[in-house]
Amino acid sequence: MDILEAIILGIIQGLTEFLPVSSSGHLELAKAILGDTSVPEESLTFTVVLHFATALSTIVIFRKEIIEIFRGLFQFKWNEEFKFSLKIIISMIPAVVVGLLFEEELASFFGGKILLVGCMLILTALLLLLADKAKETNKKVSFSNSVIIGISQAIAMLPGISRSGATISTSVLLGIDRTRAARFSFLMVVPLIFGKIGKDVLSGDLNFESSQMIPILIGFVTAFLAGLFACKWMISLVKKSKLSYFSIYCAIVGSIAIGYALLN
Repeated sequence: MDILEAIILGIIQGLTEFLPVSSSGHLELAKAILGDTSVPEESLTFTVVLHFATALSTIVIFRKEIIEIFRGLFQFKWNEEFKFSLKIIISMIPAVVVGLLFEEELASFFGGKILLVGCMLILTALLLLLADKAKETNKKVSFSNSVIIGISQAIAMLPGISRSGATISTSVLLGIDRTRAARFSFLMVVPLIFGKIGKDVLSGDLNFESSQMIPILIGFVTAFLAGLFACKWMISLVKKSKLSYFSIYCAIVGSIAIGYALLN
């Protein structure tokens, strides 16, 4: 992977992390088009690093909300802040369980599985279309909702299924309004990404080869800057635009990916 490819992948990650179009799926498609020959472990390493970069940009944008979560968590009072913190923690459990039990199986999906990505993008398109038909409500995220949303986040660990699309669509189908759904969706993934990075660093699972350090660093910086720019704009777009627009986009990209995989 050269510097230009790292910049392109960083921009793709930063721009697609906050839209319901699957950033991991787009990264896999971009790496295939650019001719990336990384083994699955190296490919996953780069993907994790880019997700880490956008997690940092999320923290910058949502710094006030994150401070409130920590305050609520350590106040040990049954107030709204404490309950919201518990809901975030509960929503993480399904993804943590799946990540720990099926780590090797998940890693094998990141390495040029274009047909899988295309099929999962079609599934994302159907989910977004279904959510677009849901009635608007003003419900808050409940404890039971946080479990269901967490399960959708765990399923979205597959490349091609949009994490934000799955969690926001699930929230909307549960009757949660889009503003709360978007906020909860973007906040619930931050602890998971940092936990994943910490685990992989301590266990030595991340494969940082010296020859790839500069492209990885450039990709990280690019994804972080693109994420800072895109976060507010794209979150606003998710709130105001219909999910059917993203459904059409995912269906088109998914169909192209399936055709590309079958013809090559």
